[in-house]
Amino acid sequence: MEHSEELESRLLTQPWASVCFDESTFIAKACFGDTGYMLLISDLSGVWYESADAEAVGQRSKELNKRLTAHVSSVLQRLHGLLSPALAGQPHAATSFSCQRPAGGLSLRVRSELSGLPFYWDFRCRPAPVATVCRHLVRPLVRMSLALQHQVQELTSLLLRKDAEIEDYRESGATLSRDRLRTEPFQEETFLQNIMAESLPQICSAEDGHAFTSALPQLYMAVTLQEAKQARKRHHPADLLPSAEAPATRGQGQAEEGERALQLKGWVAAAVLRVSAPAAPERGCVDHHLPSASSTSPCGSFWGHSPLAGRWSFLSAC
Repeated sequence: MEHSEELESRLLTQPWASVCFDESTFIAKACFGDTGYMLLISDLSGVWYESADAEAVGQRSKELNKRLTAHVSSVLQRLHGLLSPALAGQPHAATSFSCQRPAGGLSLRVRSELSGLPFYWDFRCRPAPVATVCRHLVRPLVRMSLALQHQVQELTSLLLRKDAEIEDYRESGATLSRDRLRTEPFQEETFLQNIMAESLPQICSAEDGHAFTSALPQLYMAVTLQEAKQARKRHHPADLLPSAEAPATRGQGQAEEGERALQLKGWVAAAVLRVSAPAAPERGCVDHHLPSASSTSPCGSFWGHSPLAGRWSFLSAC
């Protein structure tokens, strides 16, 4: 049986997606299991949350779909099949979403079909606890900022070494065959001043729902996987023993998370340089469990991809 703690752990490593409901832009993430689901959604002015177990799903299904008799697992599969494409920017044509905000909460209403009959659902979200907001937004964003700062330092060091190498060539008498390739020596202070003067105003003027539209999904997932691993280390130290010393059996959720971590190492190894590079044509994806190569959201693309992360020491532990 899938416990809420396992769903919460899986939700943590899901990336945020930019999505539009009723012409309003949100970021959202969700996780579905065999016995329940969890949903987080925010307009960056508030954060709302719902956790529903099998009993709550069954009762709500009977309340909203009186003509429909379906097992809880079928309802959950249908909800996953409806919401995940919407988060990926590819909602089903026969599915509609609407958003209401009753008494401080947020209700996301879905209209679709199941087994040839009309299917209705309300995600009834309440304000998220502060601890949930910190775990899914504040702490990952702080750590991502530190990782990106480390990346800038590494790239700055690389540029300075490249300038020294070029100067050595010049002093040895080497000349450029194409003068248009000539560059000025890199000046870190000038570069940072230009970022503050030119790029920062553009970034700060972007719509709130586009907060995660750059090349950040693999970084977010790597950071949250590392946090999940550290939490597991604190609570289940036996899981980190060598295989000969570890218990013979482990939960299916841990096995899936281990496989997911290996996949992420491959993604992250190809993931970061574009964060600092000029923006390429936007591409985005969310297969709510594994990112794919491309999809386009009506509100703008979701997180993209970029190619350098191997030198981040904290990622190597994922």
